[in-house]
Amino acid sequence: MDQRRNHSIVWGLRNWIQLAVLVLTLGIGLQFYLFVRQAAGGGIITIARPAGVEGFLPIGALMGWKHFLATGEWDAIHPAAMVIMAFAGMMSFLFRKSFCSWFCPVGTLSEWLWKAGERLFGRNYRIPAWLDYPLRSLKYGLLLFFVYIIADMATADIALFLQSPYYRMADVKMLHFFTRMSQTTAIVLAVLLLLSLFFRNFWCRYLCPYGALMGILALCSPMKIRRNQTTCVQCQRCQQVCPAHLHVHLKERILSPECSGCMDCSGVCPVPDTLVMTSPGRRMGRLRVSWVALLVVALFLGTITWAKSSGHWESRLSPQEFRMALKKIDGAAMQHPSVQFGRQ
Repeated sequence: MDQRRNHSIVWGLRNWIQLAVLVLTLGIGLQFYLFVRQAAGGGIITIARPAGVEGFLPIGALMGWKHFLATGEWDAIHPAAMVIMAFAGMMSFLFRKSFCSWFCPVGTLSEWLWKAGERLFGRNYRIPAWLDYPLRSLKYGLLLFFVYIIADMATADIALFLQSPYYRMADVKMLHFFTRMSQTTAIVLAVLLLLSLFFRNFWCRYLCPYGALMGILALCSPMKIRRNQTTCVQCQRCQQVCPAHLHVHLKERILSPECSGCMDCSGVCPVPDTLVMTSPGRRMGRLRVSWVALLVVALFLGTITWAKSSGHWESRLSPQEFRMALKKIDGAAMQHPSVQFGRQ
């Protein structure tokens, strides 16, 4: 079925939160870029290193969490990476993978691209089901690959990695991924951007291991999108607007890990209280979009406030240590270290 723009392009409270987070992310990225430039010079460092940039270090966060669970020691170099992953996990558990649809800046750009494509070309396209299912398994395969490697690493080897020169500069390495982009990387990104214009959330749907992890957590969520079969008029607007192509109009409740809790289906439903987010037994009642928005923002602010006040946010790497390490960023010591696998 063609996905017509008059049904599927929605702008609401969720999108304003997406926009605010994207602007915040761009601001953090700019501040980090200016900090690195200043640190590369010889003058006084007056710009603070923004800890939020560590949200783009999910592998380090996974390793940090394994090390913490084994030793009780929090990552001192990139502590905010663990905090941001925990926040994303809590969001996805509580509100159906909502980190992807409410907060993730990559998810926001992906959503804007397919909506732009729908406006430009009048429709989005769908990959046939026989190919869609195996392609969706790719992100779970990538997640399994990373989880297996980290799970198989000895605790001592993880500790060595978290203190390695490479990991100390992992955020700069990530910055250089964009500022020193190779031709191959540029081509791959261009292809992904082009595909995202024609296929809804192409990267998120098929390739994002972070989203796969959030989807697995969402399977355990007490919250579900539920449809009142008595009041449903089968207009199918919910199915047309769903970024994951879920057949909402045919289900009593949505259990798929692809459901991102965006609640756009509820927003376009012409019959009040026919599509709602509720908990099992409905003991918590029905959550409207405004309530989810309030809870999401409160969870974010509460998590960051706790992390800052408890010393789990700022890196213990001093600006002077950062400057010294930055001078060796292209040296052999800053190459990705080899690790030994095998549990202890």
